[in-house]
Amino acid sequence: MRQIVLDTETTGLDPTQGHRIIEIGCVEMVDRRLTGRNFHQYLQPDREIDRAAQEVHGISNEFLADKPRFGDLVEDFLDYLQGAELIIHNAPFDVGFLNYELGRLDPEQPPIESRCSIIDTLALAKRMHPGQRNSLDALCKRYSIDNSQRELHGALLDSEILAEVYLSMTGGQTNLLLDGTHAGQDEISGSGIRRLPSRRAALKVVYAGHEELEFHQACLADIEKASGGICIWNSLQPDSESG
Repeated sequence: MRQIVLDTETTGLDPTQGHRIIEIGCVEMVDRRLTGRNFHQYLQPDREIDRAAQEVHGISNEFLADKPRFGDLVEDFLDYLQGAELIIHNAPFDVGFLNYELGRLDPEQPPIESRCSIIDTLALAKRMHPGQRNSLDALCKRYSIDNSQRELHGALLDSEILAEVYLSMTGGQTNLLLDGTHAGQDEISGSGIRRLPSRRAALKVVYAGHEELEFHQACLADIEKASGGICIWNSLQPDSESG
């Protein structure tokens, strides 16, 4: 199963008022393990950033002046999302902005939700923890996840944190990469994809020895005696002479 944890930063709160995406950050997981194959890009929005938004993420128009526009990377971005399940905190916000950007390029572009299934972790958290605060920071505190680096919002950092939160919320392990290393800086910015290993070494099979088998049979005999002759395991055991 391929999942992508996604977050965006924007010039403001409402795309219908012309606000734009200025940062996209994505973290990939395969079978609930981080791969390190991330997507991260800052974008030139061609408009001013609201002061309130800049106080949240700290990104300035001057910083974005030489960055590409959404249309410059849309094909790479959509190829990266293809076939994945998206995990987003407060999904209607990010999906609304992404669909607005797609619609600006081509009104006939299908929306994100028709390309990918989407899990909204905010909605999930509200069902799991009704009546409690369910912001990303609150969830980090609840699940003992370190977010000390999150002085300002950032799309890639928030995606990395949300990946840990999601795995904790759904009972999985966190911080596990497919190749056993720690998460690095292998983002996709038009180049540099770290490939997953194509083949894994065969697992070594270790069979029980004669003494272990004898001990096992003795344990089953004790269970048979204690249960008055009713031992389910014995009924499933092959004939002892045949092993």
